[in-house]
Amino acid sequence: MNLLILVVGLLLGSCTSNPRSEVKQKAISARRPNIILLLVDDMGFADVGCYGGTFVPTPNIDRLAAEGIKFTQYYSAAPICSPSRVGLTTGSAPGKFNITSFLDTRRHNRQCEQADFLVADAPSVARQLQAAGYATAHFGKWHMGGGRDVDNAPGILRYGFDAYASTYESPDPDPLLTSTNWIWARTDSIKRWRRTEYFVDKTLAFLKSHPNQPCYINLWPDDVHTPWVPDESTLDAHPNGTEKPREFKGVLAELDRQVGRLLAGLREQGIDDNTLIIFTSDNGPLPNFDGSRATPYRGSKLSLYEGGIRMPFIVRYPARTPAGRVDQQSVLSATDLFPSFVTLAGGASSPQPRTDGEDVTPALLGKPHSHTAPLFWEYGRNSKSFRYPLGRDRSPNLAMRQDNWKLLLNDDGSQLELYDLARDPKEVTNVAAQHPTVAANMRQQILAWRAALPAPPEAPLAK
Repeated sequence: MNLLILVVGLLLGSCTSNPRSEVKQKAISARRPNIILLLVDDMGFADVGCYGGTFVPTPNIDRLAAEGIKFTQYYSAAPICSPSRVGLTTGSAPGKFNITSFLDTRRHNRQCEQADFLVADAPSVARQLQAAGYATAHFGKWHMGGGRDVDNAPGILRYGFDAYASTYESPDPDPLLTSTNWIWARTDSIKRWRRTEYFVDKTLAFLKSHPNQPCYINLWPDDVHTPWVPDESTLDAHPNGTEKPREFKGVLAELDRQVGRLLAGLREQGIDDNTLIIFTSDNGPLPNFDGSRATPYRGSKLSLYEGGIRMPFIVRYPARTPAGRVDQQSVLSATDLFPSFVTLAGGASSPQPRTDGEDVTPALLGKPHSHTAPLFWEYGRNSKSFRYPLGRDRSPNLAMRQDNWKLLLNDDGSQLELYDLARDPKEVTNVAAQHPTVAANMRQQILAWRAALPAPPEAPLAK
């Protein structure tokens, strides 16, 4: 009899343990997550191991994919840094805010037919989450205004951030990173090769200082952008840094090490499960090492072919995302992150500004999403001030994706190209002649989209 009671007790115990576990899991899922947007500067689709990269082992970045979802059809908002960052911040096409190339001097900006900075009253995902009760921080490259002779750009706090530490290309450069009036120098207190470590330290400290409040953090390291300086010995041999594979490998290995430090810090604080990490890049690579950094795609940074705008994109959120998932179906855009982050944060607590993005939260949590609206891009408003990749990687200056069709076209109507990305993701065969109706319809849409963007600013070239 005693044996029977013992067996029944064990069975009942095993049955009642599952509901408790489910309740615990539901409680974890109900908490608003910390959100870390880890945006690498100029990382190519194939730089890291989980996307086929063979430059150096990247075990920590690969672990993000192994413990989360790896997407293969995510697009940045532009093939160059400033507009791509504006797209992430505002959830809308950067041309709507007259940001069309990298921000530089006032003269350069006028020649690029763009503004000097993102206006402070533009929609900001950080501001939206701040209003919803999040603590917000930006650590890393900004490049949405400030630097050179642009001394009137709004401060970073005005975009909805509670704390920040940024580089030279910002209105408020961190003095530990900018001992001179330039992007980096040997005399900087935090050396070029220690920047990502510094930004990871800042990220972990910010999280630790807000133990009872969800946090949104831009972690935007810039060391994968040239010139590469992986260590002090590089400066001895190359005082201005290099664009050579050896130094690129050193920088990439250090980035991976810092991702590992970030993950270890989250575990140490006990917030690993409830922290959503998005790992991606602002635009394609340059130099591209004969196409190897964007394999298998055509194009690079400065190009609207896939290699310039299709980016690695990994989502890791242990409390709610499946592990080891590869999503080859969902088509996602940088502009989608704004509304999706608002949803993940519990919904809008204040009126949400209109954006171009779609709420793709289901995809971020493991359920594929089909984009309902077409995606549009522009790069290259003139041939005087815009840089372009050489040869076949130089694209027309407009692009559009609708379903599996990708159309490229110059804004004067020339150089129409149509590709079926399902059959030809490398954009080898222009099929516009074989599909004239599709080409004509998309041509009309993209020219109408371009015509609806605001006229360039007419401010003087100097103060």
